[in-house]
Amino acid sequence: MKYLLLTILIVILSACSFKDYKHSSTNLLTIKTKRLKFSDLAYIRHIDDKIEIDLYIAGKAVKQIDINYLICIDDGCITKSKFNKLYLSSYYPDDILQNIFLGKKIFNGKNTTLTPNGFEQKIKDKHIDIKYILKQNKIYFKDRKNKILIKIKRIQDAK
Repeated sequence: MKYLLLTILIVILSACSFKDYKHSSTNLLTIKTKRLKFSDLAYIRHIDDKIEIDLYIAGKAVKQIDINYLICIDDGCITKSKFNKLYLSSYYPDDILQNIFLGKKIFNGKNTTLTPNGFEQKIKDKHIDIKYILKQNKIYFKDRKNKILIKIKRIQDAK
């Protein structure tokens, strides 16, 4: 019984940990939501759909965000839907933050227009007013109704 509890604890605690990254980059990152405000350097690493983001202010690491099956921020992990409800909008699909950081289409590609260097999506209804743009080394996401802004500009690829 003791080993079973220990095994369960290890599995739960490892849900937000991964270390063998295929892609790493240094970025200028701006995030403005009702509960999270940040604008400075961020180091973003990912392998497949697993993402680790280190936020820096004046060269000092101040916060870490891990996105996998759960979203983990400093003091704990929560489900993607709970994260959306607390930090973004409950009207967003669970995978929206993950897709933004990976430069993938959101809302199943709804209203996608291909551009020479990426794509653009404009999605508007009574709960959201989103403009999402991906171009070369830039990602721009803005929801005017929910007052959310996420901008990612790659400075360089890390080695």
